Amino acid sequence: MKFISFKHNDQNKFGTINNNKITDLTGKVSNSNTLKDLISNQGIDEAKSYATNNPGNINESDIEYLPLIPNPGKIICVGLNYSEHVKETNRTVEENPVIFHRFPESQTAHMQPIQRPVVSQSLDFEGEMAVIMGEGGKHIKPEDALKHIIGYSCYNESTVREWQRHTRQFGMGKNFEKTGSFGPHMVLAEDINDYKNLTIETRLNGEVMQNAKLSQLIFDIPILISYVSKAMAWRAGDVLVTGTPGGVGFKRNPPIFMKPGDNVEIEITEIGTLSNTIKDEII
Repeated sequence: MKFISFKHNDQNKFGTINNNKITDLTGKVSNSNTLKDLISNQGIDEAKSYATNNPGNINESDIEYLPLIPNPGKIICVGLNYSEHVKETNRTVEENPVIFHRFPESQTAHMQPIQRPVVSQSLDFEGEMAVIMGEGGKHIKPEDALKHIIGYSCYNESTVREWQRHTRQFGMGKNFEKTGSFGPHMVLAEDINDYKNLTIETRLNGEVMQNAKLSQLIFDIPILISYVSKAMAWRAGDVLVTGTPGGVGFKRNPPIFMKPGDNVEIEITEIGTLSNTIKDEII
């Protein structure tokens, strides 16, 4: 079952989508008004039952997608987590994961524009898989980590490259408004037999830029969940963005950056395709 966050009749809502029809779950199950509420209230089973018995009556064409989790408590991102990407950046594999953070205000949604800021023309694509936490916890053991995941989605962790390189701490390049696209929907972890069998592909204007298997992650998802949990407790609805494969634009010769009018797609098998156009920031 696929869960989405969306806007309809100027109201923010959440629900399920099937064959381009949406079942609105807002306020109808588990006292939940957002997808994060539903996850926190452990209402997924109730939501599945409601959606099964109440087929969607809202057309996908009548809604505006919102970031899958518009209001996560934290977005934890991982850098340099595919060997090909480590190699192309002339780095070495670290002993521990490279962790940085995004803020919710940096996010945009499926079919909404990714914004190229006025201060830069080096907006780069980074296709990644997002993990949505269902059960919180601290000091989680790797062997227990997968039980804490409620679902998976796609993420374009678009980066403003020269701002990333202003200092050794590259968080500024990762947090420009409307650059981190998240969606289109969440596929439940129970519906994915083995995420390591999934492949991820980034396409720019139809041309393949990145392609990898999730089995190629240097630090696997259970390791990442456990590592982060030693410092801070995971909460329901938190997001882990697991790293980008090789093939990013700034390491190509010549470099390829996203520009207004471009279309960028992130596709993960068994999950879906996240699609965005690029627009310039207007001030």
